[in-house]
Amino acid sequence: MKRAHPTLRLWIARLLIGAVLGMNIHSAVAFFVDPKRYAPAYELTGISGESAIQGFGVLFLMWNVPYLVAFLHPQRYRVSLMEAIAMQSIGLGGEYLILRGLPPGHPALYDSISRFIFFDVAGLAALFIAAWATFQRYARG
Repeated sequence: MKRAHPTLRLWIARLLIGAVLGMNIHSAVAFFVDPKRYAPAYELTGISGESAIQGFGVLFLMWNVPYLVAFLHPQRYRVSLMEAIAMQSIGLGGEYLILRGLPPGHPALYDSISRFIFFDVAGLAALFIAAWATFQRYARG
């Protein structure tokens, strides 16, 4: 079976990493710009709740530095891609534990955390495929 050209694999990886990065940046900006919209989903109210949501947005931006570096050149900066995979995995694991520990009677919170889990699973899959595509060059020489 003929292997994909290294340049094509690089661009496929960039597309996948870029999709995850784009969703993360979109969430960060949305949380920061319109916190009133998202605060109720986390059972947060008032100015303190809105500020907390804006803080989440800032954290999302901070956490995406390795994703951006990996996006620039996933082969050259494969350590950043591995960091992004580790971060995505930690986020998914943490969200799962939060969801499991959530007592009954919090449907909005349950739905919000479930959405994060869904996006983190999809993002993790995309990052693994990107790593596989770009690391093929190194595995075979």
